[in-house]
Amino acid sequence: MLGNFAYCNPTKLYFGEESLQYLNTELPKYGKNVVLVYGGGSIKKNGIYDEVLEILNKNGKNVAEISGVMPNPTLEKLYEGVEIARNHKVDLLLAVGGGSVCDYSKAVSVSVHCDEDPWEKYYLKFEEPDCEIIPVGCVLTMVGTGSEMNAGAVITNHESRMKIGHVFADENIMPRFSILNPKYTLTLPHYQMVSGIYDIFNHICEQYFSGEDDNTSDYISEGLMKSLIHSSRIANKNDQDYEARSNIMWTATWALNTLVAKAKSTDWMVHMLGQAVGAHTDATHGMTLSAVSLPYYRYIMPYGLAKFKRFAVNVWDVDASGKTDEQAALEGLAAMESWMKELGLVMNLSELGATSDMVEEIADSTLVMDGGYKILDHNEIVKILRESL
Repeated sequence: MLGNFAYCNPTKLYFGEESLQYLNTELPKYGKNVVLVYGGGSIKKNGIYDEVLEILNKNGKNVAEISGVMPNPTLEKLYEGVEIARNHKVDLLLAVGGGSVCDYSKAVSVSVHCDEDPWEKYYLKFEEPDCEIIPVGCVLTMVGTGSEMNAGAVITNHESRMKIGHVFADENIMPRFSILNPKYTLTLPHYQMVSGIYDIFNHICEQYFSGEDDNTSDYISEGLMKSLIHSSRIANKNDQDYEARSNIMWTATWALNTLVAKAKSTDWMVHMLGQAVGAHTDATHGMTLSAVSLPYYRYIMPYGLAKFKRFAVNVWDVDASGKTDEQAALEGLAAMESWMKELGLVMNLSELGATSDMVEEIADSTLVMDGGYKILDHNEIVKILRESL
């Protein structure tokens, strides 16, 4: 492994069917004013809301709520949540939901005591907080983002047509604790499940497709990918298979809790392309990634050919005997494509509402990252987007 790094992840995880009981262990560590954050109300239909509220009341907490957090949390919703949290003099933000709810809660946590506009400070200037940070805890009901064990927070600004993620450097922004009960994910619609599966897979790819050194992180990534592919096929046939769903949930956490990024430059261009599409269409995040992935990877493959061949051999079991590196690498991407279609992922942006007329504008709002095998220019982004249609 090349390079130097520091590693710290302070999030405490509670995993399994009985994990919610540990909310009783965590709540006494914080003040009395809790803001419960959740999405469109599914947690009320499946009973999770009542379970959580009972524990909060049992621990004598004074509870306010931020409800209606959307799949792509907006800047307007962030402002609304900050106002609620300030008025409640919040001591703990408790996110109950998927990655968007967790992301949103972290964005609120750094904004409550911030005197500046959070969009300007955190999402345009990418500054770190210089104010008090409100602690966040998570009860996860949907997997994919890894937000339960990282310091990332994605916010969409519809006015500027930008969807930006800020991965904060301050470890205090990571959730203090996260409760992972795989049973909570079993009520998720199939479309959302497979979308989350691809989000997990692409998180690993974004870190894997960078660098050429013999890196332990790459071996870990390959194991995570193979585990995910195996469990995804089981869950795709039977989405009530607890063992498969529990493995998917655990893989999601380790895919983006910063571990496999160590000593890696990391790419993230698939996410930049997908997030730009999401800002214009409000499409499901994982599906925006699946629609742009293969055109992007086929484009950059010649610049990182050795890693793409390794991906084919070690992840997709391609036999490279008698084949050129390019032939083996392309066979690996073909195997990936077959798996994606098997899951029923969206493979074209047109299915998400993107049109040819939107491509230039989407390209204009795509942030360019420099950690992968090729730094894209505007024309290359346009080319990839058009091939994704």
